[in-house]
Amino acid sequence: MNFDAEPNVHLPISKKLPQSVRLERLQPRHLEQLLSFELPEDQHCFTALPIEVLEISIRDPERHPIVITADEQAVGFFVLHEGSGVSTYLSYTSTPSEQLMLLRALLIDHKQQGHGYARLAMEALRAFVKEHFPHIREIVLAVNVSNEPAQKLYVRTGFEDRSMRRPGVMGAQWIMHYVVE
Repeated sequence: MNFDAEPNVHLPISKKLPQSVRLERLQPRHLEQLLSFELPEDQHCFTALPIEVLEISIRDPERHPIVITADEQAVGFFVLHEGSGVSTYLSYTSTPSEQLMLLRALLIDHKQQGHGYARLAMEALRAFVKEHFPHIREIVLAVNVSNEPAQKLYVRTGFEDRSMRRPGVMGAQWIMHYVVE
């Protein structure tokens, strides 16, 4: 895992909040905050907490842990996974595997929910991926059919539902697509 400082993507939240939202590659300064993240069980059943995925994400060079920050405080997290991580999604797209990335484990810490951080993070995703992963042309994700708030978030921020479904641990999942180019 490379912790060298890299440029971040920055978006203002709104005129009424003096905060800003950034997508940042994982840095050592984020770890303590990420390890304290919590979710209620009705949300945790759909995603993983950072403590559950950080170790493998740091060791696997195909996984890129991304931190969502607001005013330099970690408020959310997700993993961008390429290479072998996209292999089970190749039948859902015509994009070649070397140009495809999987978005997984998106969450906003329970204490930070309700401020629009997830929406702003997903709106910043295209610019972030173009800057840090210029070879990527499409992002895919799987979202549970019963996770309606996440489905609405993804549709609102440019992900497409192409009517592709797959079975998942918590039931059927939508496969959603986001064109980066």
